[in-house]
Amino acid sequence: MKIVLSIVKFVTVPFFVGLLCLSSCGKKNSPTPVPVPTPTPPLVPVWDVNAMRGVWVTTTASTALDSRINIKGMVANCKVSGINTIFVVVYNNARTTYPSTVMNSLISIPILERFNGRDPLRETIEEAHAEGLKVHAWFEYGFSASFSANGGPIVAAKPNWAAKDINGNLVVKNGFDWLNGIHPEVQQFMVDLFKEVVTNYNVDGVQGDDRLPAMPTTGGYDPYTVALYQSENAGASPPTSINDAGWLSWRAKKLNNFLKRLRTEVKTIKPTMQFTMSPSPFPFGYNEYLQDWPTWVDSAWIDAVIPQCYRYDIAAYNGSVAQQKSYYRNNTVPLYPGVLLRSGSYNAPSAFLTDMIKSNRTNGFKGEVFFFYEGLPVNQNWFKLQYPYIR
Repeated sequence: MKIVLSIVKFVTVPFFVGLLCLSSCGKKNSPTPVPVPTPTPPLVPVWDVNAMRGVWVTTTASTALDSRINIKGMVANCKVSGINTIFVVVYNNARTTYPSTVMNSLISIPILERFNGRDPLRETIEEAHAEGLKVHAWFEYGFSASFSANGGPIVAAKPNWAAKDINGNLVVKNGFDWLNGIHPEVQQFMVDLFKEVVTNYNVDGVQGDDRLPAMPTTGGYDPYTVALYQSENAGASPPTSINDAGWLSWRAKKLNNFLKRLRTEVKTIKPTMQFTMSPSPFPFGYNEYLQDWPTWVDSAWIDAVIPQCYRYDIAAYNGSVAQQKSYYRNNTVPLYPGVLLRSGSYNAPSAFLTDMIKSNRTNGFKGEVFFFYEGLPVNQNWFKLQYPYIR
């Protein structure tokens, strides 16, 4: 019996020792668990999906409209940058970017010569709508006839349409030659252009600029306007001071009445069309160009106002936005600041763009429009990585 127990003891003790060794060795060789990182949730855009995020596309210093392929690329750049509204030029420097019967009848040139055989407006609408973007027809030159061309072909064809200063000279301001926006034939010409576009094209909106409705305050001394003023002021001639308060008001009201009429004519054709204006900031625009946008907004004659708050530093930009906000009373008409993106060789730095958009949001403005398209590809990383998330 002792022999048996000894054998069992001899066999059993090493066996358990072996088990302990295996257990201990197993623990020593197990890898240390690696913590699983918490996934970072994707950023969600904070912008108002219903707000206007626009960009102006023009023919000056740009080839965006020079071919269908260029237009397709422009639209793609806009979409990836978060732009939802394209303001495409349809009229500038006495030319249109579509075949125009109105222009052909006036100066025998139906379209900007480099677009002969094409219709860039129609191409832009088709490409943009295919990508879910809106297109507004932008009448860039408005009541300006030409740039540094003594009135160009329009004044050559209709000399009595020219705006005149107190010395009887053609009104020229910052290089732009001006038509008399108070003259009924000039007004009818512009109405006809708007109606032509609205009738023939599926645009989502139309827009006037800092030159529509507008006229430099040096104007108003042509025979027609002088006679009209005299007929309404007991035979008195217009004041010789261009800044006389009553004279400013009289001319501005004439342009206001035109705006109201233009809206009515456009809305009669297409009631759902957006009718917007992008004036100079008030009161500068009033004192220099007779643009009275607070009255346009108060009267709901426009569907949105886009004051051109073009500045080169954030202090100046903040001041301009705050000034425009102080005149903004009817919030049923949206206000979207115009933001300078590119001018000549200047491109707004990314940090400055961020500051300007923050300023817009802080002031309660949910969208903006950028001038102009050529600055968008240069700043595309900012548009894709920062613009949607700025509060």
